[in-house]
Amino acid sequence: MIFCPKCGSLLMPKKEKNTTVLSCKCGYTNKKESFAAIKETMVNDSRKIEIVGNEEEKTLPLTEGECGRCGHKKAYYWTVQTRASDEPETKFLKCQKCAHTWRDYA
Repeated sequence: MIFCPKCGSLLMPKKEKNTTVLSCKCGYTNKKESFAAIKETMVNDSRKIEIVGNEEEKTLPLTEGECGRCGHKKAYYWTVQTRASDEPETKFLKCQKCAHTWRDYA
């Protein structure tokens, strides 16, 4: 999520000519392409907006992990609680070289 530097509200995608920009209710528009894509989906009559970019990888920690696709030995990782709270969380890894993503169930 990206927030407005003027008022702090959530920036929402908006079509301007042939491009999509992030804009705020206060009038601020982020014309810089600091994101790779905006993915908008409808699930059970609710709108889900996801900003997909490469900037995220710069903040993820790096660990040893062999990619099943290219064999590279380093991968970014993050954890998500995908099962019941009394079970361990799932570790996701993303290859530093080819961006292949896989799960590591601990």
